[in-house]
Amino acid sequence: MPEVELVNIAKRFGKVTASADINLKVGYIRGDLASQQVADTYQGLIDTIAEYIESGRFEIIVDDTATWRSADAMLKTEDWIQAYPELNSIVCQNDEMAIGAIQAMKAAGIDMATVQVGGVDATQDALAAMQAGDLDVTVFQNAAAQGGGALDAAVKLAKGEAVDQKVYVPFELVTPANVADYASKN
Repeated sequence: MPEVELVNIAKRFGKVTASADINLKVGYIRGDLASQQVADTYQGLIDTIAEYIESGRFEIIVDDTATWRSADAMLKTEDWIQAYPELNSIVCQNDEMAIGAIQAMKAAGIDMATVQVGGVDATQDALAAMQAGDLDVTVFQNAAAQGGGALDAAVKLAKGEAVDQKVYVPFELVTPANVADYASKN
């Protein structure tokens, strides 16, 4: 069965994050380090924004896991705020971890307008955080489209037809400009 790939999500997220008019000093919070999807998503981000990394506009200064949990991301971010005062962006592999990072920054008195935070999943909590001005970007993973893509690939394989080794899953970028469009989708 072809691998259902999430690299495009990281690529799109990376381009949006790196297009800011500042030099980003990034804390990157991963999910489960044992997951190939986590590694692929991270590599997709790095590959896509290589030009920003090379120019110094995007620098990952710290990288760790929070095992997909908000509380773990909050603790990690609390430590990073102390150890890396130059940190001005947190990139998370899911919205729950992004919310934990936001909670830590707000508790530390950081003005959310001075930092960028992003996640993945476009959860209702994340959309509320975006509407409050705390979350800058997330990605809606359209489950119906993902299921349809997987089903199409399975049917082709069952018929003996060729299928690409990797099936790229559609995604939708959610920003403050279009957040209202996603209020009832997740």
